[in-house]
Amino acid sequence: MNSTSVEKEVGKTTVSLEVLHQIARLTTLSVQGVSRMASIRGGLEKVIAREEFKGVKVQISEGKVFIDVYVVLMSDMNVRDISREIQARVSRAISEMIGMEVGGVNIHIMDIDFSA
Repeated sequence: MNSTSVEKEVGKTTVSLEVLHQIARLTTLSVQGVSRMASIRGGLEKVIAREEFKGVKVQISEGKVFIDVYVVLMSDMNVRDISREIQARVSRAISEMIGMEVGGVNIHIMDIDFSA
């Protein structure tokens, strides 16, 4: 036997799209300046009618995760900085927690919350 290690495949791990939605949604909501998630016209939350799918669209293509995040931001924050923070945190969370490569995180600012 040579000195290189041989890894034996013992099975397969499958992650549902719902898990990816939850990670993206909860990570986005943890960013300071995010007021709430916005509805997506024709989005998954309409089909399934569950709050946990609100504001996130996830697609997997060629082994990469592509995420669209729809948010309402607070009025007293820098939109560009918040958007970049959401992109960085969501990408890092998917990469670290799931181990999948993120192809892109697109931020869609649907409204500004002036009530705060």
